Amino acid sequence: MVAILFASSSLSSEIPVSAPAGGQFLSGDPVISKLKPERADGRGYKLIYSVNVPLAVLWKFKTDFDSQLLLSNRFITSHRLVSRKQDEVITETEYSNKPKAIFKWQTTLLPAQHLLKYVLLNPEECGQRYHYGYIQLESAGSGTRVTQVAYFDFFGVSLWANYPFNGGMSHFLKYTAKWEQQTVLEFEHQYEE
Repeated sequence: MVAILFASSSLSSEIPVSAPAGGQFLSGDPVISKLKPERADGRGYKLIYSVNVPLAVLWKFKTDFDSQLLLSNRFITSHRLVSRKQDEVITETEYSNKPKAIFKWQTTLLPAQHLLKYVLLNPEECGQRYHYGYIQLESAGSGTRVTQVAYFDFFGVSLWANYPFNGGMSHFLKYTAKWEQQTVLEFEHQYEE
């Protein structure tokens, strides 16, 4: 749903950015790893976190591409569903850090695998060279484990990916994971079967 993702066939080497105490995945604590880009330039990341709702609920939340709940995320200033044909969705999103640029995302849903693949269709218009990745959902007890992988390149990407304070990649990803965890719990009733 907070779209941004095209599955790679193999993961590049990972460099941990943040991990819970003891190095174990703990419920609610996002784990971020930097990935070597699949192309000559750019960056990548893998974000893993859990959401305390069943898989079916989170899948419905993430595939509700027409939801106005996205506007409660402080990094999203506008969002709209452009088209949906079977399992291919086109959305347009404007982000607070890049006002006036409309990011046109194509998301392919693979419901049997609980997988969303995404690619930015207009990278040049958004100041990027490329941006693609995937979101994989997996049942984890009574909750859901989310693995998000993205590869991207834009001017200043190295600074953004390595900046350890507010405004950097880690801050953005941690905020996004927390926002989703809280928002889904608050509106879980809308997505229950």
